[in-house]
Order: sequence, then structure tokens, then C-alpha cells
Amino acid sequence: MHDTLTHLIPYLVVAFIYIAVALDFWRLTKSSQPVANKSLPFQLHSAMIALGIVIHGWLLYRDVFVFAVGGVNLGVYYALSLILWLTVLIYWIADLKQALHSLQAFVLPPAALCVLMPAFAVKNYYVDTHGFTLFSLHILIALVAYSLFTFAALHACLMRMAERALHQKNSWLGLPDFPPLMVLEEILFKVLRVGFLLLTITLLSGMLFSEEIFGKPLQFNHKTVFSIASWLIYAWLLFGRFQFGWRGKMATRWTLVGFVLLLLAYVGSRFVAQVILNR
Repeated sequence: MHDTLTHLIPYLVVAFIYIAVALDFWRLTKSSQPVANKSLPFQLHSAMIALGIVIHGWLLYRDVFVFAVGGVNLGVYYALSLILWLTVLIYWIADLKQALHSLQAFVLPPAALCVLMPAFAVKNYYVDTHGFTLFSLHILIALVAYSLFTFAALHACLMRMAERALHQKNSWLGLPDFPPLMVLEEILFKVLRVGFLLLTITLLSGMLFSEEIFGKPLQFNHKTVFSIASWLIYAWLLFGRFQFGWRGKMATRWTLVGFVLLLLAYVGSRFVAQVILNR
């Protein structure tokens, strides 16, 4: 019992930090206090998130990069936790340059949920990476790409709600220091461009070095099909932005469609195999 509690404590601490910051943010949005007087709480939020990121990162380093078995633990719960950690990290870095306090309320609750998942995981999925530098690089690039698209999807949802709030004076979405939609669009497409580049590298490395990385020739299974479909969606979206200046609902709609396909490519198959079928 004592060992179980000791094991859970760091996960609970990170989840508490994330939830506490999100709840305090919403408390501030409902407060009548002038925004200028809220700079100190926002600075405290940033410091707390940084602490959560550090502890969360340490937990992932310990649980995912399992050097004792010479591999990487890519169980679905660990993968989700890692992607959300990277998403929170990207948001935190972006928040240092742009006042994106409002994103805390949307990013941190799912991050709190995902950080708890590995604590209760009963099924691991070890992938042997010992001596396979290319394989390790492939996994790292893929995870960073997924995290960027996760950030983009959450950002797109925020943009849609913010756009709706502009037309509703009594909206529940009261967001202090909320950036203009054009600023949010620029951030969205910057993230999409980097994510698209990394996804392209991931797909090309998987196709060109499939036998070296996976030990077998390229197979067009559902994971490959969904990944390529997602790549085509994002390529079309970036082309439309460059050629036709796509923005607003068009941009957020295709961002979310591409993300769902990418999510099905990895999380869908892992979830079915590990959670539903318990394999």
C-alpha cells in the first residue's frame, strides 16, 4: 500500500498543478479585477506550469525511455502523456512571447488526465531501440510532429470558440488579453508548417528505411493509410493558405480533420490493441 502511494505521488502532484492553474485562470476570467492587476497571478501560473513540465518530463524520461530493457515504452497511455507534455511545453514557450493565457484552460485539463494514465497503466509496449540510431530518431521526430499537431488542434478549437464569442456579448468565454484572431492564425500556421515538415520526414524515413527500422518491408496497413491521408490534408491546407489565403473556419476545419486522421493512425490502433483487446 505504501509503495503504491509513493508511486502515485509525483503523478498526482503534476495533475494537481495543471488543474490548479486551469481553475485559477477561469477564476480570474470571472473576476472584476482589472486585467493590469492580474499580471502577477499570470506570472505565478507560468512558474507553476514550468514546475509541472519539469516533473512531468522526469516521469516520462523514467517511464518511456526504459534503458534497463534497452528500448522505448510506447504503450498508449505513455504515448498520450508524452504528446500532451510536449504540447504543454510548446504552449508554455509560445506564451513567453504571446499572451496566450487563455489556452491554459484548454490544454492543461487534458494534460492532467494524461499524466495520470501511466500511473495506472497495466500494459506496456516495449520497442527495442538498442543499436538502432535511425529508429530512435524516427520515433523522436514522429512524437514531436504529433505534439505539434495536437497543439494545432487545440489551438484551432480555441480559435473557433473565440470567433463565436465575438458575436455573443454574454458569452461564457471571457478571455483577458485575448490575442486577435489574425495573431492566432499566424501561430496556427507556423505550428502547422513545422509539424508538416516533421511529418514528411517521419513518413519518408518510414518508407525509405522501413526494413532497417521495422525489420520488414513497407506495409500499407491502416496506420500507413491514415498517416498518408493526414499528410495530404495538411499539404492541401498549407497550399490553400499560400495560394488562396485560406483562414478562419476553412483553416480550423481542415486542421481538425487532419488531426483526427493522424490520431487514428497511431492512437486508434494502439488503443484497440492495448486497451480493448488487452494485447
